[in-house]
Amino acid sequence: MIQTLEEALKKINELDQKNKQLEAELEKYKNKKAITKDGHQVELLANIGGPQDIQIVIDNTAEGVGLLRSEFLYMDAKDFPSEEEQFEAYKKIAESLENKRLVIRTLDIGGDKDLKYMKLPKEENPFLGYRAIRICLDDINLFKVQLRAILKASAFGNMAIMIPMISSLEELRKTKEIINEVKEELRKKKIKFDENIKIGIMIEIPAAALIADELAKECDFFSIGTNDLIQYTVAVERGNEKISKLYTKFHPAVIKLIKSAIDGAHDAGIFCGMCGEAAGDELYIPLLIGLGLDEFSMNSNSILKARKKISELEKFDCKELADEILKMTSAEEVENRLKRFAQS
Repeated sequence: MIQTLEEALKKINELDQKNKQLEAELEKYKNKKAITKDGHQVELLANIGGPQDIQIVIDNTAEGVGLLRSEFLYMDAKDFPSEEEQFEAYKKIAESLENKRLVIRTLDIGGDKDLKYMKLPKEENPFLGYRAIRICLDDINLFKVQLRAILKASAFGNMAIMIPMISSLEELRKTKEIINEVKEELRKKKIKFDENIKIGIMIEIPAAALIADELAKECDFFSIGTNDLIQYTVAVERGNEKISKLYTKFHPAVIKLIKSAIDGAHDAGIFCGMCGEAAGDELYIPLLIGLGLDEFSMNSNSILKARKKISELEKFDCKELADEILKMTSAEEVENRLKRFAQS
């Protein structure tokens, strides 16, 4: 059907008015807590890729940064960033947040993220290969430079360290051992840092979700990385368009792994967040509330929409929804049920 110029302009104007109304509505949720109608509170934080993202975090009144992708310092450089360069960058971000939580994910390269100046091996399956914490535990000097910078910056804000791609207790213990070595080095030099800095891990490998109860006993928090958790669970590479329909957060196995991670965290008395894209999906949020997720970290632009959505929910209803969905056997069934819930 061919539109006249007048009809097209009318539709553009109507859309513009709707957007302005939504923006005005969302303004009401600035500086509010994310609380359901029956009083259940969660935290909404932001995912960022560097200092340039801080202002939008502040503008949307996120409760902190749940994921700082520290590789921004490495990807934009011609050589490995020095300890001082990293320290200054982390310190600047921490101070800008004015004591709101800043979770720094340690170097997460490999997979689809290569450094031109670092000769990573060519691999047939790079997402299953030499990446993230596997590189850091192999090149301890590289890892220690970053850890020293993070720890020194921790004296200037409310910071936490998050380790990506943990798949076993052995990796977690080795990582903590290295962090403790760096702490001792700083103590000997009388360099200040936060002695009580929290150490968390990303749950993005199914093996980690399945032993979450054991991992939770030896760290301070979890953050579920759904982007990788999905691809590893359903064996579908994220960027493969040929089989992209199989890559879905609605798969029952993915939901059960999320539940396992949350339960494992809570049984050990630690909190469980999520920093994957699913955390900001308004259709998925009621399910995550029902499963017991404590913290949602997302694109800054999604913060106010998510806060509004959560304020319209009841934890009791979300729990019933989650219990129902955990019994489902197909992604289609799960997605359809979430759509009906959203319309109810």
